[in-house]
Amino acid sequence: MAGIHITDIEAAINFWRSKKPSPDGVTLAPELRALAEVYALLVFHHELEADERSMPRAAHEAWLAWYETQPDTPCIAICSTSQGDAVCKGCGRTEGEVQHWPEMTPAEKRASWRRLTQQGEAWRFNRYAERAREKVDEPAPPDTPPR
Repeated sequence: MAGIHITDIEAAINFWRSKKPSPDGVTLAPELRALAEVYALLVFHHELEADERSMPRAAHEAWLAWYETQPDTPCIAICSTSQGDAVCKGCGRTEGEVQHWPEMTPAEKRASWRRLTQQGEAWRFNRYAERAREKVDEPAPPDTPPR
């Protein structure tokens, strides 16, 4: 199983901070407290990933709630693995990742997303970036013709 990267823990913390802000500037929501404990241990031990299997239940559930707000797949409907490529030109996933995506755990999917984002070589990050936009109502850049 893949680990949950510290940047995903940070993103989940920020998600919960905006969803359940502290009423007095000190008190944390239970989800934040659970994630903050995991984050603090990662920092203290100089670790980059939390083990998905041994993560405290409350922290894992809070992380999964954040995860559900993220796009599931990097697919932009241009799959070159179906044409024989070992790595999809559209999303950047390997043929194995494309085939096994439905069975992958959330942490495994996020590890793939992290790698793809860091590489930034797939068409979803350049040539076809408009296909990767999540919100349909998000305004298109000024030089892009309307759909």
